[in-house]
Amino acid sequence: MAHWLFKSEPKTWSWDQQVAAGAKGTFWNGVRNHLAKKQLMAMQIGERGFFYHSNEDKAVVGVVEVIKTYYPDHTDESGKFGMVDIKAIAPFARPVTLAEIKSDPRLSEMVLVNNSRLSVQPVSDEEWKLILSLGGVDAL
Repeated sequence: MAHWLFKSEPKTWSWDQQVAAGAKGTFWNGVRNHLAKKQLMAMQIGERGFFYHSNEDKAVVGVVEVIKTYYPDHTDESGKFGMVDIKAIAPFARPVTLAEIKSDPRLSEMVLVNNSRLSVQPVSDEEWKLILSLGGVDAL
């Protein structure tokens, strides 16, 4: 199974709001980048991702799961972009900051390090395990 990273500004949509959405989850809309769109289109139900607070916090704060595959984004007037639905799975015991990720040579090839603007990103199996460990989360 693939792993992902979903970026959100906490003022727009925070981890706490994602948790509050409960088991029904919520849609992940607003993606307007074609590479990020391809990532969304590749996602399968049950795949997991990191929930990343961008801008202020700049940290991985939790784990989410894809619960609905790609479908049209109702906020996209052009009709070119879509979204998936996700639900919160587990919080991190401690956030893993972007600075920490960038300073770890084992994560030097991570998309977040090399293309931090991309709102939806793939995460390798090795990166997944390492960041879970740094965040104090048992393997998921």
